[in-house]
Amino acid sequence: MSTEHSYTSMITWTGNRGEGTRTYRGYDRTWEIRTPGKATVSCSNDPLLGGDPSLHNPEDLLLSSLASCHMLWYLHLASSAGITVLAYEDCPEAVGETEPSGAGRFLKAVLKPRITVTAGTDLDKADAIHHEIHKVCYIARSVNFPVSFEATYQFA
Repeated sequence: MSTEHSYTSMITWTGNRGEGTRTYRGYDRTWEIRTPGKATVSCSNDPLLGGDPSLHNPEDLLLSSLASCHMLWYLHLASSAGITVLAYEDCPEAVGETEPSGAGRFLKAVLKPRITVTAGTDLDKADAIHHEIHKVCYIARSVNFPVSFEATYQFA
């Protein structure tokens, strides 16, 4: 039997320059994400849409969430399989499109983890774990675009 989980977050728009949304260019596309007991995350719109390039945007956060979920499941499944992971980093990439109407969406994402394992690890076995993750990863199971991976390995 499945169980439900609930998550909360508070999103607060911080871009009112004094006149609200009276004019389209008269306000900033900035906000804060607050989750109880956690650090505040300052965000902005995608720079392509006039956002602050120094702040996280929704697209950054979605891609990072996807890669983070994949990493956590990889570590779990590797440990269960007797594979010792010593380091893991990922530089995922996503491709999106914007329609003439302004509507956008992700077309695909490619995870590119670089994983350090102990000497003698069976790399075929280590690589096979990635194929199992999308069966269980909360985020990967929730997105409607293809997610692939191109993992590389090194021995420590």
